[in-house]
Amino acid sequence: MANEVDTGVSTALYANMVQAALFTLSERTVIRPLVRQYDMTGTPGLVAQIPIYPALTADSPDDGADLTNKAFEVTTAKTLTAAEKGVLVTLTDLAQETASEDVAAAVGRQIGDAMAKKVDTDLAALFPGFSNSVGSGAAELTVEDLFKAAATLRANQAPAPYVAVVHPYQAYQLKKQLTGAGNTAMVNPSDLGNEALRAGLVGTVAGITVFESTVITGDSAGAYVGAAMSADAIGFMLKRSMRIENQRDASLRATEIVGSMAYGVGELFDAYGVQLIGDANL
Repeated sequence: MANEVDTGVSTALYANMVQAALFTLSERTVIRPLVRQYDMTGTPGLVAQIPIYPALTADSPDDGADLTNKAFEVTTAKTLTAAEKGVLVTLTDLAQETASEDVAAAVGRQIGDAMAKKVDTDLAALFPGFSNSVGSGAAELTVEDLFKAAATLRANQAPAPYVAVVHPYQAYQLKKQLTGAGNTAMVNPSDLGNEALRAGLVGTVAGITVFESTVITGDSAGAYVGAAMSADAIGFMLKRSMRIENQRDASLRATEIVGSMAYGVGELFDAYGVQLIGDANL
């Protein structure tokens, strides 16, 4: 940042920028709303200790017999550590003066989009850490894989509802299968297949609502690794909400605009998530 401290963006432009950034962050974040949320804003410290409680079992006592005492205490804890994330944009005077659109709103949208992708990228990076997995990097992701994932989550007593996040290429294969595309004799698709044809959405399969995100990345073999999960599989801890600051650099004839926030992510319950592995080809 430059040493100058006078701001170079008017109050109206600044307000438009902040509004656009916050709105875009909210609208473009796909994975964050699907995981467990912890708000640590205004709380001292960068670390959140998430208690993990044991499961309880019910007794079948005889008449007059006492119930067995069950100790209810924290058996372990997961740690979420916050760190700063940010993006810097340099808006030159010439770019602002010659633009035909609302420059402040455009910059705000770009900052919000960048931060949304960063949040989702950090969350998606946890998917390959789940111990359970279905699919293969040498094959397309299938509807059967979703049923297997749902069965695995239910067997592990993961609390519903269930969601899945997959790459658009993985979602394409699911839609193709649901709609019967490529069949020599096209059969009548199911209601889900018809919806995929109309809206291009996978929808809900085997009790799993499917979302698409381009932040899903490939493993070392080039396969995409999405995930099916319960909200309790992953935690997101917000330490500081996104804020926008600007600072004038007179010698550069520009204004530096910074969007930043502080948060931490981490796996909470490994058994509540399942890797969805599929090849990286259409």
